Amino acid sequence: MLDSPRVDALKLRFNDNGTELPLGPGMHGIGRGGDDAIGLVSDQQSPLLRFCVDRRGVWLTVADGVRGIHVNGRPVRRMAMLRPGDAIHAEGSELTLMRDEAPANSPLPNVADTPGDLRLVLRGVGGHYHGRSITLERPRLVGRAPEADIRIDNQAFPERHARLEHHAGRVLLRDLDSGEASAVNGKPVRDALLLPGDQVVFDAQHRFVVEAPGRQPLPEDAPETDLASTRLGKDRSRSRGRRLPWLLLAALLIAGALSLLLLFGVG
Repeated sequence: MLDSPRVDALKLRFNDNGTELPLGPGMHGIGRGGDDAIGLVSDQQSPLLRFCVDRRGVWLTVADGVRGIHVNGRPVRRMAMLRPGDAIHAEGSELTLMRDEAPANSPLPNVADTPGDLRLVLRGVGGHYHGRSITLERPRLVGRAPEADIRIDNQAFPERHARLEHHAGRVLLRDLDSGEASAVNGKPVRDALLLPGDQVVFDAQHRFVVEAPGRQPLPEDAPETDLASTRLGKDRSRSRGRRLPWLLLAALLIAGALSLLLLFGVG
């Protein structure tokens, strides 16, 4: 299960002018204002897009009749669920959904002797590796070099850009002095500690999401629907438990009545 972003720690960056819009819980309309620039608009101004933010995450809805909306280079006609780091293109403008807090850029621990974990994967969601999953049973090299595990065939990209390693259920992104930062949840970083649900982008288009499909979520991490299903199952179990004695009693009475009919009903 992907970790949902905190709804009080998101913002939308308008890359054309560098302005940033905090995205709190609720509905946010994006369209062209009086100056014909893309920005926050009211419902009366006919938004092109709406960002719905709730405890489940962030949902993008496209207004009826609007075309040319893309998320990470892929067209969206009606609705899409977003994650921090996603790039949204609308009528020639680019917006980026970002976490409000800066990702870790502090010294990382030494994991030379730390075993890998097949349950921790990088799933490609854009670029050449879209749809592919890369496990972290060993460190992975990112770069243009032929031996790179995540090879980016761009002459301008460094041969050895970064290394991805497993450490205590997380992913360590280590810069290899390549001179070019990576993007984590929409923000440029060099060294970072990534959690399941984080998105990392190399060379502006090769996107990966950290996932841990083998990890058992903690009870407090379980979605509300799962908790509701669990409670419903418990209620049904208790209800069946209460009905069982009455069913046994009814069966005994019916069996007794049949026995009496067999003994005294034949004359």
